[in-house]
Amino acid sequence: MQRRLPKRGFKNPFRKEYDIINVKDLTRFPAGTVVDVATLKTSGLLSRVRFGVKVLGGGSISHPLTVRAHHYSLSAKRKIEEAGGKAEVI
Repeated sequence: MQRRLPKRGFKNPFRKEYDIINVKDLTRFPAGTVVDVATLKTSGLLSRVRFGVKVLGGGSISHPLTVRAHHYSLSAKRKIEEAGGKAEVI
């Protein structure tokens, strides 16, 4: 019976799921703002943070910001720094 049933895969119980923010979502903040987890929560972009925040490179940004997050994709870090901002890892 066990060999006849299909196998369903594996679910890692120790997986960390990060909350995701795109670079285009950061355009709502004015230039020179320090964007951290608390700022993202008060603006309504995040409801809760479980394991951290990861910034992805979707979209573009044209003004400098200081972004403090747990992880960045390479394209997000490049876009933030090309706009004159800083990408700081918490």
